[in-house]
Amino acid sequence: MSYVVLARKYRPRSFDQMVGQAHVVQALTNALQQQRLHHAYLFTGTRGVGKTTVSRILAKSLNCTGPDGTGGITAHPCGVCTACREIDADRYIDYVELDAASNRSIDEIRDLIERAAYKPSVGRFKVFMIDEAHQLTRDAFNALLKTLEEPPEYLKFVLATTDPDKMLPTVLSRCLQFNLRPMAPETVHEHLLGVLQNEGVAFDASALRLLSRAARGSMRDALSLTDQAIAYGGGALSEETVRAMLGSVDRGHAAGLVRALAQRDGAAVLSLVQGLRERGLSAAATLEEIATLLQQVAVAQMVPGALDETDPDTAGAVELAALMAPDETQLLYSIALHGRAELSLAPDEYAGLTMVLLRLLAFPGTGGAPQGRARPEAARAPVASTAAPAPAGALSGAAAAAAAMVRQPPVPATRPAAQLRVLPAPASRPQP
Repeated sequence: MSYVVLARKYRPRSFDQMVGQAHVVQALTNALQQQRLHHAYLFTGTRGVGKTTVSRILAKSLNCTGPDGTGGITAHPCGVCTACREIDADRYIDYVELDAASNRSIDEIRDLIERAAYKPSVGRFKVFMIDEAHQLTRDAFNALLKTLEEPPEYLKFVLATTDPDKMLPTVLSRCLQFNLRPMAPETVHEHLLGVLQNEGVAFDASALRLLSRAARGSMRDALSLTDQAIAYGGGALSEETVRAMLGSVDRGHAAGLVRALAQRDGAAVLSLVQGLRERGLSAAATLEEIATLLQQVAVAQMVPGALDETDPDTAGAVELAALMAPDETQLLYSIALHGRAELSLAPDEYAGLTMVLLRLLAFPGTGGAPQGRARPEAARAPVASTAAPAPAGALSGAAAAAAAMVRQPPVPATRPAAQLRVLPAPASRPQP
């Protein structure tokens, strides 16, 4: 028997197995139990959050006949009747999935409308599911509008899209819209834990956390990465193999760079960057790990005790929170985020990383001027200013430097009075 990938093997077969989408499950369950069924549903969300899965479960709920063949519409499909088994196998004649990415023209929609005129062959409802619906052409959308607004009582439409902003407003107004949310790393972690226990795969807790974060809210991506990591690690998941597969940077390297920046130690920053170069670690992954660390540092500074105590990375974030001022944390976080876009513009990836990190040292710290830079005499002398005094509680240090980074509209320079030329008045014309 051929191997079935984890993303397909552990696809939910009922609403009870869905994770991370409780708001959608509750709404659809109540609608099915009360028989308040809409004729068109629109599921939106990023890839791998369950749009197609919800569509198939909804189709089974509408057509389930129960184990004994006498069941009706239910929120808990049996999974053993002909309709449930054939929908799971993608061969149910009254459930049609149309990929709008490759069938986007008006001809395919006309064919779908013609099929809508016939009653279900074996089921209770016909269900037309259009995936990536935003890729349909405008003519295809317009051809679908009338049928979508007033379909036959035996026909249900399900539309799925990752980009609802590209959908026509006239289509959105005809659908009941549900937004499937990206899943939190904790939700992904819990689900992967159960999957690996069922599969009997040995794993490290830290490796599981890396996979949960790398999925970025997509359960399908998490299961696919887990499949890849199992193959890469020879049947087991360890932190070293998962980190090598993902190309992620160890938290210790990011913590060392943040600590050196907090201490205003430019030499240590250069030494650590050189170490990253020798190990061949990605500069972009380094900035990403720094941003993740600084997010935890900011939470520890502003909301003490809010971090998960069971996470082994929490202790390091709390330690760094005591070394940096909150305004410097926010400034460095912004620099790390925006610095990733600059790496491709730099002549060398590590040179770009060095410039991004040293940018923090260019701003005066909470104590005044940057370390190791003497202020010029002209800057020490008091300068008369006509500007209004700064209000009490105004930002200082790194926060003031960050505020100065905001681009102001250029003010046209005025020429000194001594350099202005006075043009002679035009000579008067002689009178005839």
